[in-house]
Amino acid sequence: MKSHVRILIPAILIITLLSIAGCGKKTPPASNNSTAPEVAAPTAHISANPTTILAGDSVELSWNTSNANSVQIDGIGDVPSSGKRTVSPTESTTYRVVAKGDGGTGEDSVRVTVNRPQSNSDNGVGSEGPELSAAEEQLFRTSMEDAFFGYDAYKLDEAAQAVLAKDAAFLVKHPRYHIVIGGYCDERGSNEYNLALGQNRSEAAKRALVAAGVSDNRIRVVSYGKEKPFCTESSEECWAKNRRAGFALDNKQH
Repeated sequence: MKSHVRILIPAILIITLLSIAGCGKKTPPASNNSTAPEVAAPTAHISANPTTILAGDSVELSWNTSNANSVQIDGIGDVPSSGKRTVSPTESTTYRVVAKGDGGTGEDSVRVTVNRPQSNSDNGVGSEGPELSAAEEQLFRTSMEDAFFGYDAYKLDEAAQAVLAKDAAFLVKHPRYHIVIGGYCDERGSNEYNLALGQNRSEAAKRALVAAGVSDNRIRVVSYGKEKPFCTESSEECWAKNRRAGFALDNKQH
């Protein structure tokens, strides 16, 4: 019995020592090689349409940004991350958009040039009011479209209404223009009849412009009947060109 005890005690001691040694071993923590994701830097872009205007005209600014917490445009203030805004600068202006975010700052800018119309006083000529510049007159000629009518008619069809809607939008945007609407006819019919018909055509065009927001006091109407044809051939194609409400600048207003 004693021999068994002598054998058992050393065995217990060995097991105990092994247990203590095992408990002393620590498993090293797993190394963390991952890094925090990089924050994207904000981007910004701004444009203007058009970039050159006459004083009193408007410009549409368009901008878009990304990765931004706040967006500002100089002279306007806080704006959405993207959008459009109509502005009417009185002098040449640089519009700068600044986008700020966790990744830093992004910015962009666009320059709008404002030209002032030349007046009579600039030429040393006395006048009660400013005269339209050559650039303004050219803009008018290239932007305004005449409205055409059917034979013996002064009612506006869909095509004429669409043209006059565009003309009205242009005139509303450019309030310095005063216009004359001339009523024209083809060669058929008497002078008296065509003068009355031409008057009705010019009046119809005026009503459409006024209904679309153009001030009544900026428009003068006149009938030319068949006395000032645009085309002189006796053909339907030619006659159609003469049945119109035509636009001209009213120099009496400047």
